[in-house]
Amino acid sequence: MENSHEKVMWGTSMVIAPLFFVASSFAWQNGEYNHISGTLVVLGSIFWIPACTGLFSRLKKTWPRYSAWGLLVAIAGCVSGSSFGIRGLYADAFGISKEALLQKAAEYPLSFNLTMFWLGPLFPLSLIVLSIVLVRAKSIPAWTGLLLGLGAIAFPLSRIPRVEWVAHLADLLLFVPMLYIGGLTLMEKTGRYKF
Repeated sequence: MENSHEKVMWGTSMVIAPLFFVASSFAWQNGEYNHISGTLVVLGSIFWIPACTGLFSRLKKTWPRYSAWGLLVAIAGCVSGSSFGIRGLYADAFGISKEALLQKAAEYPLSFNLTMFWLGPLFPLSLIVLSIVLVRAKSIPAWTGLLLGLGAIAFPLSRIPRVEWVAHLADLLLFVPMLYIGGLTLMEKTGRYKF
């Protein structure tokens, strides 16, 4: 059973995590992460872990197996997302081009695939599935699930080709429902509101 401190951390993280991602896409340089945007992605990824923990906790009673295993998949996606931020930070700090990074990644395919390329898609994929399950379980309003799912779909569509306006849209689509769900989580902690 959750305690009030957990709910405060979850609700606060639900607001902070996507906010860091919003800020990160505004700091891109030529469509790439740099030392600023990379740092913001790392910080956002850290807060996405308790945010996801809070989202999956809403499913403990109705979808217990998915609540446990789905969270692990989401955390793997968050850690991989952090790797992309670290890559951007180091590439900018050490003056390494994207081409040089990809060339080195090809020399160590298993390591790069495990830490970035294979696990990276787990973050948006887990949010897509989670948004559907949360709505089916009536744990969040349908509109928040729809926006969360659309944001998760738009996320890789903005990050892979590095289209800034799509990144801003994706980040906004993630931020709005997470702000609402985070607010609900904080109010549930006080007992003032229950969806």
